[in-house]
Amino acid sequence: MKVIVIGAGIGGSIAAMALHHRGIEVQVYESVRSVQPLGVGINVLPHAMAVLDGLELMEGLLPHGVPTGELAFFNRFGQLIWREPRGLDAGYSVPQLSVHRGELQVHLLRELEHRLGAEAVRTGHQLESFTTGEAGVSLPTVSLRDRNTGEVVRDQADIVVAADGIHSIVRKTFYPNQGAPHWSGNLLWRATTVTKSFLTGRTMFMAGHLPHKFVAYPISRPDAEGNQVINWIAELNREAEGLSGHEDWNKRVDKSLFADRFQDWKFEWIDIPALIDGAESIYEFPMVDRDPLPRWTFGRVTLLGDAAHPMYPIGSNGASQAILDGRALADALSEPNVGVDDALHAYESHRRPVTARIVMNNRQHGPERVLDLAHERSPNGFTSVSDVFAAGELEEISASYKQVAGFARPT
Repeated sequence: MKVIVIGAGIGGSIAAMALHHRGIEVQVYESVRSVQPLGVGINVLPHAMAVLDGLELMEGLLPHGVPTGELAFFNRFGQLIWREPRGLDAGYSVPQLSVHRGELQVHLLRELEHRLGAEAVRTGHQLESFTTGEAGVSLPTVSLRDRNTGEVVRDQADIVVAADGIHSIVRKTFYPNQGAPHWSGNLLWRATTVTKSFLTGRTMFMAGHLPHKFVAYPISRPDAEGNQVINWIAELNREAEGLSGHEDWNKRVDKSLFADRFQDWKFEWIDIPALIDGAESIYEFPMVDRDPLPRWTFGRVTLLGDAAHPMYPIGSNGASQAILDGRALADALSEPNVGVDDALHAYESHRRPVTARIVMNNRQHGPERVLDLAHERSPNGFTSVSDVFAAGELEEISASYKQVAGFARPT
C-alpha cells in the first residue's frame, strides 16, 4: 500500500510517520520550499503527547519546550478563579508540553526526512489538481507544480491524505461553496517575550473574559538569570471594524492596535503591559474556524487536521487533534483483514464526530467559560471565589471539557 500525504505540517508529518511506523509506504508533498521555524507557542495535550511517545518522538522534543504544570484562570484584576494541575503534575503518564510551534514543526520535519528518506519528503510542491479514484477501477492521482522548476509532477497512490490546512485545496474542491472561514469577531495578537518566570515557572494562565482576554505561558526552560521565553496572546473583539483579506498567520503589527486595553493589567505576579512592551515582533490574525463537515472522504481521498476540522485556539486542541487524526488513520489502515475503503470509513467514523463536538464546544468558549461566568456574576471582582461559583461548578466545567476533547485522565 502507498499513501500520498499533502502537507508536511504537524498533522501531515505525524500521519506520515505513523503510517511509516506500520510499514506503509508514504510520499509527502509540501508546498513551502523551505520549512522555517515560524510562529509562536502552542500547547500539546497529554493524549497527543502519548502519540508522540508511541512514535519515539517525545524524548527528543522535550528539551525544546516546557512541561506545563498547571492551568490557572484569573479575572481582569488578577484574582484567582480556578487552578488545576496539568500533565505529569495531574497524574498523567506523559507531560503536557508548551513549545514554540516553529521548533516543533522543524523537529518533526527532520525526523520525517530521517525516517522516510529525503526523497519521500518533497518540499516546494504545490497541489494543483487530483482525482479521487474509482473503486476497483482506478487509483487516486495528484498533479503538483514544482515551485523551483515550474514543472508539473504527477503521482499515484492507493490513498491521498489532504493535510493542507485551513485553506485546503482538497477541501475546497469537495466543498466549493464553503466560503471564507467563520470569524468569531475577535482578533488575536501573539508574540513571545523574554522575561523573568512567573508563578511556578510552568504555569499557563488565562485572564480577563471574552472578548477582553490575555493568555501566557513559558515555552523555554529558565536560563542562568531566571529568564524564560513567554508566549502570550492578547484578544479583543473587532467585529465592528470588519474583516477582509486572506488570513495571514505571520502578519506583523504594532502594539498600539491593542496595548492600551491592557495598560492597567499589572498584577502582583506579572506585569502584562511590560510583557507586551518586551516583545520584539507581534503577529495578528483573526480567530477563525470552519463549520463541521458531513463527510471527509471521497473515493480514496480523505481530510486530516485543519483541512478537516479547523477550530478556535481554545483548550489547546488544534495541533493535538491533528496528531490524534494521524494515529487514528494509521491504526485504521493497518487493521488486519480490513480493506482500504472500510479502513477510511472507520477513520472518519471515529474522528469526524469527535472533532465536530470540539469545534462547536470551542465556539461556546470551552473551559474558558469560567472567565466569562466570573465576569458576568462579579464584574468588579470578588472577595472569595466561593461567592461567585457554586461548590463543584468549576470542577464540572473543567472535567466536562476534558471529556469532550478526549483527554480525561481515566481514558
